[in-house]
Amino acid sequence: MHDGELAHLELLAEIDSLAAELRQWGEGAPAWGPARRSAALVARLSERASSLRLRLEAPLVVATLGGTGTGKSTLVNALVGAEVVRAGRERPTTRRPTLVCRNDLRPELLGIDPASVDVVTRDLPALRDLVVVDCPDPDTTEDAESRGTNLARLREILPHCDVLLVTTTQQKYRSARVLEELAAAAPGARLVFVVTHADTDADVRDDLRQLLAKDYETGEIFFVDSPQALADAQGGIAPRGEFARLVDLLTRQLAGAAGNRIRRANFLDLTHETLSTCRARLEAARPALGAVEEALVEQRGRLAAVLSARMRDELLSSRRQWENRLLAEVTSRWGYSPFSLLLRAYQGLGGLISGAVLMRARTPAQMALWGTVAGAQALRQLQSSKRANEAVRRAAAWEWCSGELRTASIILDGYAAEAELTVRHESSDRLAREAVVAGESFAARASNDLQETVRRLANKHIGWFTRARYELLLLAMLGVLLYRLGRNFFYDSWLAPEPVPVFGIDFLMASGLWLVLWCALLLWAYTSRLRRGLKGAVNELAEKWMSAGAMSALFADYDDPCRAAAHFSHELERLEARVGALRAKVAEPTERLGHKIA
Repeated sequence: MHDGELAHLELLAEIDSLAAELRQWGEGAPAWGPARRSAALVARLSERASSLRLRLEAPLVVATLGGTGTGKSTLVNALVGAEVVRAGRERPTTRRPTLVCRNDLRPELLGIDPASVDVVTRDLPALRDLVVVDCPDPDTTEDAESRGTNLARLREILPHCDVLLVTTTQQKYRSARVLEELAAAAPGARLVFVVTHADTDADVRDDLRQLLAKDYETGEIFFVDSPQALADAQGGIAPRGEFARLVDLLTRQLAGAAGNRIRRANFLDLTHETLSTCRARLEAARPALGAVEEALVEQRGRLAAVLSARMRDELLSSRRQWENRLLAEVTSRWGYSPFSLLLRAYQGLGGLISGAVLMRARTPAQMALWGTVAGAQALRQLQSSKRANEAVRRAAAWEWCSGELRTASIILDGYAAEAELTVRHESSDRLAREAVVAGESFAARASNDLQETVRRLANKHIGWFTRARYELLLLAMLGVLLYRLGRNFFYDSWLAPEPVPVFGIDFLMASGLWLVLWCALLLWAYTSRLRRGLKGAVNELAEKWMSAGAMSALFADYDDPCRAAAHFSHELERLEARVGALRAKVAEPTERLGHKIA
């Protein structure tokens, strides 16, 4: 396999691969208005790619584009060396595209509908590697009895052309309609600018180049006398001057492999232009889509704030149960010491009193009364524990804010409609189901956070400094009392110079009272510390729960379209990068050709 065949196969592979990716990208367009319109553009580009593949083995298709009276038909006749189309200098004579080709070539091989063109076949040397299309004028219309317009037929045939011969004159080179059609057709074709009427008009090539410099690389601009060139051809005289250079460009430099390079460059330019148009559309619609995403975050955050406030109120109203849990966690980790025994006694105070009552019971009636009191206490503890466990679930119940949910849904639907984002709701009761899921997820997260908070607070309040402080305060009181009792018993009553009586029951009762008050003070200080820490932790958790992520299960119908739209835009960037890399690798067929600036 020689290098030419290998390059040809590589060209086919590149076109097929890129066309497949473009088609796949378009077919994967999400339910978003700008994405669907971009997909429609890419679908038309895919059709163009199919047509391009058909024409890889065909001769180069060269079409004329110019205003009325610029000599398009005369130039066609001069190029092929025979009068194959009717020419007219003052009024439009070409009303349908005329395709001039060799005898063995059919329009279908070029991807052109035979019904859309008039076909002229000639066995001429110039048509061996060339097909010439004489196009209608873009700046006139058909008469009332004709079907369609020149402009419509022109737009139908131009996508099938590889090179555009843009003809103009001293009077016509600023025609707005021609420049408009040129801008539309240029991304898919290479350009050859030809100034005709060289026999009568001034040379305006410098002005033309300056006029087009902003949007086009003009390449070489030719200044020709088409009637004289046709007369030379009919007289057997070889092309001369500027016309000879034009013929050499079209028939020799652009023949064979150069034609495939032109088609590849044209396709990549058209693809780049199409993707740039798609990107502009998506970027223009991005603020509206961003508004949907912002509204989604805002509504989720608002509902999370409402729910977290509800959760905080529920937890604070049942904080005694959570304080008991925290105290139990603390005592289980404190170990055995005087103050920990005091905490355990405080925590089991109800059980101690109940046991004391049981020890005093002497009759069946007293036993029955104790059983009733103990059962009621156990029932209260069970209910208290149950209320603590259900506080989170009660707060996560959504019946109380169904109106908030409907309001948020209406707001999001409005933003989605403005962004042309189609949101398919699975069923009418989706909000209720999503609310249940969100509530359960919220409750599970809150429960885990609370358990972790209880463990964290317990660790915080059993630090060595805290433990040492309370232990020392309790031991100090016990030490003072024991010191007074010991001094009175061993020294004051026995060894002192003037012995005093041993303290009586009054002193012991007073000492016990002060010990109980001191223990109560220490318990109050410590439990108040726990209570403040728990309240602060609940408030911190409420702030944490206010994030929109806590409500991620809500309005899930809006998440998928937004993500799909973002992925669609990201894939467009990837395709643009690939097309840009391919365009950088593909060299221009020749610097003498013009093209639209990307």
